[in-house]
Amino acid sequence: MEWRNMDKHTKSGYSGYEESEFADRIEVNHADIGGIKAQKMKPIAARQPCPLACVKIWVVVVSNTLLILWVCALQLATLDDHKIMVAKSAFYSPYSFPSQRAYKNNGYLIISTDAGLNQKRLAIADMVVIARYLNVTLIVPKLAHDPYWSDTSKFEDIFDVNHFITSLKDEVRILKELPPEQKRKVDSGSLYSMVPISFASLDYYYHKVLPRIRRHEIMLFNLTNGRLANNGLPEELQRMRCRVNYEALRFTQPIDKIGRKIATIVRENGPLLVLHLRYEKDMIALTGCTEGLTKEEAEDVKQMSVNIRYSHEGWKHKPIVSKKQRERGSCPLTPEETALVIQALGIDRNTTIYIAGGEIYNKEKRMAAMAAAYPNLVTKESVLKPEELEPFLKHAHQMAALDYIVALESDIYVPTYRGNMAKSVEGHRRYLGFKTTISLNTRILVSLIDQYRNETLSWDEFSLLVKKNHEDRTGKPARRIEIPEHPGQEDYFYSNPQECLAASAQP
Repeated sequence: MEWRNMDKHTKSGYSGYEESEFADRIEVNHADIGGIKAQKMKPIAARQPCPLACVKIWVVVVSNTLLILWVCALQLATLDDHKIMVAKSAFYSPYSFPSQRAYKNNGYLIISTDAGLNQKRLAIADMVVIARYLNVTLIVPKLAHDPYWSDTSKFEDIFDVNHFITSLKDEVRILKELPPEQKRKVDSGSLYSMVPISFASLDYYYHKVLPRIRRHEIMLFNLTNGRLANNGLPEELQRMRCRVNYEALRFTQPIDKIGRKIATIVRENGPLLVLHLRYEKDMIALTGCTEGLTKEEAEDVKQMSVNIRYSHEGWKHKPIVSKKQRERGSCPLTPEETALVIQALGIDRNTTIYIAGGEIYNKEKRMAAMAAAYPNLVTKESVLKPEELEPFLKHAHQMAALDYIVALESDIYVPTYRGNMAKSVEGHRRYLGFKTTISLNTRILVSLIDQYRNETLSWDEFSLLVKKNHEDRTGKPARRIEIPEHPGQEDYFYSNPQECLAASAQP
């Protein structure tokens, strides 16, 4: 598939990427090998009496067969530049791998993905598309090790790296590491790095990035999250973003196996609601939201907030006023507020609710109202045996991957904060057939909750208004809201990848 006329900025330039065969492609003609050996067998048979002649003939035949099998095995082991044999996961349906695409390579792209699991995942999907568009070779992504996330996992610890490389080889060349010559160049200190602008267009990558890659041969992107526009891209590229995110980025077999086991267990007693309750201490500190905290708790969180925010250069000079944050809908709902909302939405008391995310701040106290309203509360820690969860405990990204799998499998998904996991899971559930995701309008909800608490609204009025305000926020088919002047405020592509969804389902 060629995209020679992606937009007006690339029409003339893209035609310069000629198709070419890789120099190291190996071709073996099995028929010729068999023919040569067959001709030699005839005089052998004529000269030797049976049974000795027959034995010798069979020896030659067997040797010839073994030679052919060895050559076939050699070819299979050299399907791509890294001799990758793909191990099929027992937890996925069989995958038919495409033929490798040959193209003139414009250079090598190294990416270092930052922040949490879902930011990394979506950034990787974007970078694959950019590598394809620029006709460069992508090196398997490096996962930046931020002390905030307490995780030193590598790409291959979370994702099936062989499947990632092989399933995309018809679009882009991906290597586990730089070739020896380029690696020596980097080791000598010659590596050009840059940070692409946020929500960049194809025009930016073609005119600003590609010339630098051609000049320096090897390019490092230090930050990759949100570096490609949500809108204004050809549908082929938008669909490729989906292909990478939903098909190529598979979790490793150990993660997938345990994630699916959790989902199977928690669904045994009926409908499952996954509640992504973002009320960990670090999240409260990061957002600066102190609603419902005692004076001592607020001071504890404030100290953590100072430590977190001053460890990130971009956050140092952003003063936070908790009340204003909450009124704007920028705070995660508290567990008590969430319990009211879930009940107001009419969720049955006997529903199993799986709490995704980390440790809830002051859990026993803050989860009391939720537990009273919904007794079937579970977590991955309560479902699994300690030895089953132990391999993942010290890896925040791998723990998040387990929650991600359960969230996809649930009947209803409800996040209390519009973070990256909430957006990523919402889009993935749309892709899987518009599975119900309730995107809470926290700005409206905090106002309604306050009115109910001060008795301005009765319970029936409160419940009716909560339901009414979420009728169109359940993951049904919809169009993304576009705000070209402020792309950071528009609907995120991955929360509603409309170009990848069934045409019959589009509004």
